[in-house]
Amino acid sequence: MPDLTVPRTSVQQNVCITFWAERPGQTRPVLPPGAGFYSASDMQTLSSHLKATLSLGLPLVGSQVAQILIGVTDTLMLGRYSVPALAAGTLGATVFFTIFVLGSGFANAVMPMSAQAVARSDETQARRVARMGLWLSLAFSLAVLPLFIWSGPIMQALGQAPGLAQDVQAYLHIAGFGIVPYLLMATLRSHLSALERTRIVLWATLVAVAVNIALNWVLIFGNLGFPELGLRGAAIASVAVQVTAFVVLAIYAAQGPGMARFELFRNIHRPDWPAFFQIFRLGWPIGLTGLAESGLFAASALMMGWMGTVPLAAHGIAIQIAALTFMVHMGLASAATVRVGHAFGRNDAEGLRRAAFAASLLSGAAVLGACVLYFGAGTVLIGAFIDHADPDAPAILALGVSLLTVAALFQLVDAGQVMALGFLRGMNDTRLPMIYALLSYWVLGIPASYLLGFTAGLGPHGLWLGLTVGLAAAAGTLGARFLRQSAPVALT
Repeated sequence: MPDLTVPRTSVQQNVCITFWAERPGQTRPVLPPGAGFYSASDMQTLSSHLKATLSLGLPLVGSQVAQILIGVTDTLMLGRYSVPALAAGTLGATVFFTIFVLGSGFANAVMPMSAQAVARSDETQARRVARMGLWLSLAFSLAVLPLFIWSGPIMQALGQAPGLAQDVQAYLHIAGFGIVPYLLMATLRSHLSALERTRIVLWATLVAVAVNIALNWVLIFGNLGFPELGLRGAAIASVAVQVTAFVVLAIYAAQGPGMARFELFRNIHRPDWPAFFQIFRLGWPIGLTGLAESGLFAASALMMGWMGTVPLAAHGIAIQIAALTFMVHMGLASAATVRVGHAFGRNDAEGLRRAAFAASLLSGAAVLGACVLYFGAGTVLIGAFIDHADPDAPAILALGVSLLTVAALFQLVDAGQVMALGFLRGMNDTRLPMIYALLSYWVLGIPASYLLGFTAGLGPHGLWLGLTVGLAAAAGTLGARFLRQSAPVALT
């Protein structure tokens, strides 16, 4: 580690300044008068970066894991209800999540912008971007409701069997209304995360998991005297859960300790067009980037549906398990966005790079843990999701376990791309990463999945290998982009 107390020479000053000097649209930072030395408070050691990232990131990891547990709970209970319900629920949830990811770009844009404002002690700006993030999230959610209500014809047009398409519409006709509270909740989650209020995000999500389990048990199977609603019961539970999480975070954002000074909801009906368009410009590339990735997985689910109900059910279970472990990287990437955003707001080039490196180390350790889990407990994990009395259970179990071996490969590259995206978002760099993602997932990933799955005859495993191709391309290009953007300009 470098000596943190050496004099700051003119060369070191220039390196700090030129870190952002070549960024289009960025203002050259000015060093404060009299800043002659680095100190331990200016530059954290790697160990302190690791501790800070864990302190911020563990609650976010926990909340991400808890969020995916809601989907896992649906999969578990629908799998024990019936295979057709599991297949329809898997496809319906995939469609819902794909549209949510597109709209969540505005919510995600709040996080780096609020983090940068906090680093500058600009509470007014933090409030402005959060409010307009709520505006944009609400507008998007209302605009996409018709896609959920009339999803059946869309599913048939995409090649799904009429019975499956009808079941998907029955699910989304109810679950689709949850997009409104879900996107609003995501915006509040970004705002609170930027303020390092991550524990409330975790507790709100844990409450949502408990509510989901209880309502699924009651409504899917008809317990406690309630009607047996099956797939529709799972949809009702999902909407109730999303409303619950939003209400908890809204109350905290308004009245939580130290939160009243932000006055988040005062005069929220008044437009703030400069902040509105700041969020829009940063958020729409984030949304399209997320859509490119989730679209890759949605396309794999659609193509898996062409292979039959059993492959789709096995895919649904295996992808839920992979998504569960991937949430560790999602949480760490969110923490990295905040940490990089703070450093970016302070014009702290070295702190930015160290924050990214610390988050990368933690993500790499999580990848190793996931691989051990996949290879060591695959049968147990897949078996927990199915009713072993079902005649299709052995086929689903065998295929699901083998898919997890492929998941171990794409978890590595998937972690790499999401971490790089988190770093770049902390620096307000979203447009070129969007292009990299679109090319990686749609130009490489989806065609590779089709060619390997159908043309090469590798079936479900080929589809998943195609996912790996797209994710690897994204990890490589986005990682290289961050290294270029975060490297000081060489001085002659």
